[in-house]
Amino acid sequence: MIHPTPSGVEIDVRVIPRAGKSAVAGERDQRLLVRLSAPPVDGAANQALIELFSTLLRCPKRAVRLVSGERSRSKRVAVDGVTEAAARAALTA
Repeated sequence: MIHPTPSGVEIDVRVIPRAGKSAVAGERDQRLLVRLSAPPVDGAANQALIELFSTLLRCPKRAVRLVSGERSRSKRVAVDGVTEAAARAALTA
């Protein structure tokens, strides 16, 4: 689910768009389950995911990027400058 990389971490995510509010909702199938209030139209859900991770991990938006799954509910997100322990603490609390 959360994998260390030389520059930070990569996180496997399962996204549920058009939720009531944006939040981390636990785990499903070895992925972090994230509910997003944004619809999956014109990249709005991807942008909402980046903003949510930036807020939760207390890092700039430019440090968060989508590695794979741009048009899928299963995504991989890379976050630079964050340790695996810090990511686990912030995302699974």
